[in-house]
This record gives sequence, C-alpha cells and structure tokens, in this order.
Amino acid sequence: MKRPKVSVIVPACNEEENIPLLVRGFAELSEKANFGFEVLLIDDGSTDGTYTAANGLARKHPFLRVFKHRANFGVTRALQTGFEEAKGEVFVFFPADLQFLITDIPKLVEPILEGRAELVTGHKIGHYKKRFVSGVYNTLSRLLFRINVRDLNSVKAFRREVVEDIYLRKDWHRYLVVLAAKDGWRIEEVDVTLRPRMHGRSKFGFWRVPLGVLDLISVSFLLRYSRKPMLLFGTLGGASIGLGIIAGLVAIGLRIFAGLGFRPLLYLVILLIVAGLLLVMAGFLAEQVAQLRAEIEFSKRRRR
Repeated sequence: MKRPKVSVIVPACNEEENIPLLVRGFAELSEKANFGFEVLLIDDGSTDGTYTAANGLARKHPFLRVFKHRANFGVTRALQTGFEEAKGEVFVFFPADLQFLITDIPKLVEPILEGRAELVTGHKIGHYKKRFVSGVYNTLSRLLFRINVRDLNSVKAFRREVVEDIYLRKDWHRYLVVLAAKDGWRIEEVDVTLRPRMHGRSKFGFWRVPLGVLDLISVSFLLRYSRKPMLLFGTLGGASIGLGIIAGLVAIGLRIFAGLGFRPLLYLVILLIVAGLLLVMAGFLAEQVAQLRAEIEFSKRRRR
C-alpha cells in the first residue's frame, strides 16, 4: 500500500453500532478524495463489540487499521497511540460517534496540504445539547489564552510536527490548539457540521464541567509560569515582604506615637516576611528546574 498523506485517528469506546456506518463513510471518501489516507481506529477499552466489528471490517478495507487498549484510558491516550502508529504527514482527530461529517475532512486538510496553515480546527455549526456548556468553555478559553479561535473542542487536522514537541497530559487534547498557538504554528478555522448522535451514548457527564474548568486554570498557569516561575513566586514573595514591612512600620508607629504594643501585629510581620522569603527561595528553585527542562528540550532538538 502506498504511504498515505493523511492519517485519520478515531478514538472509539463502546461505539459498536456506529462502526459499520463510520467505515462505510470512509470507504466512500476514499473514492472521492484527492489525497491518500489511512484510518487508525483506537478501541479505548470498549466493553461491547467495537473491536470485533472494526477488526472484521479492517480485513475488507486496506485503509483501516485497528488498535486496542486494555482499559479505558481516555481520548488523549488514544490520540497518542494514533500519533505513534500513524504513517501520514497530516493527522486528523475524528470522533467515532458520527456527529461530525466525514465529508468535512477534506475541508480540514486542504489548508495544510496547500501550505496555508499547520493546524486547522473545526467550528461546529448545528444544534446540540452541550451548546451552552461549549460556549462558556470556549469563551473562558479565549479570555484566558487570548487566542482568536471560536471553537477549541472540535475535529482538527494538523501536521505531524505540531504534536512532536507537545506533551499531552490526560484530557489535554482539548487544548491542542492553545499549545500549538504557543509554539507559533499557523492556525485556521473552518465551519464543520455537527448533528445529533444516532447510536450509542454520550460520554459527557456532569463532572466534565468542573474538571474542565480546573483543567483550563491548570493549562493557563503552566503556559504563563512554567518557563518563568520566578514571575509568580517572586511577585507573590515580594508582595508578602512588602506587606510585612508596611505592617512593621504600623507597629513601630503605634509604639512610638500611641505607646501601644500590639503583639499579634508583630506576629503578622514575622509571618509575612518569612512567607515572602520562602516564596522567593521557591522561585529560585523553580527557575533551576525550568532551566534544566529547557536544556533537555534543546538537546532533544539538536539530536534530530
């Protein structure tokens, strides 16, 4: 088989009913697309017949390759398995629930193949149950990361190089656009159709909302301060020491001009100054860790 230009990575968990329709859609696309592609279906610990159905269809369709996780590790881990096994120059993240149209994939891939962008993300068009939650999430993301993309959590296409230098922690596939933007990759957004789920059950639950907000804060923190931790620790430490000095001057003024000795204020002065010094020391240690990390990344790039 000729080496494919595009690798479509499809995480799937308990999507047995959708698999035949999914593969049929890709078979139809293979007859029309002007680029060669492969489909990597990652069965992420399904408890139904997802793997059996996909594996049977892989014998009939050369473009389909199937992999299986021994347990449900999540979408990010499934994508990483796809990244490791993919042969193409361009990766496409495409869920197995068939809420997105397979016919929109050429629209995602085209700007990359033409050299206009390194990452293309879809902007969902259509009515869906999570519209409000998605809108809040995307608004918070734009405010925190200052990125001009309307929809971060959608289908995406991107060059292999985009993810080679990005380490994705659990559930961080949602922030791939943000991480790519931080590394200076060119990003485009195209409209894609979203339709209601036909088969299977949504994996979205209530706890996804608070966990998603915490992830937003975590990613924002790391992007701002992981390279320059002294900006955070030094600022907090300096503020604490400054407040301690002010409290100390107030204590001295009360003693000299009013003859009052307020012992809790003295304890506050000691607490603020000691806390400030500890924060500054933590900043110095964090700077050493950041420097070692930068040197390791530089060594990896030189070895390539």
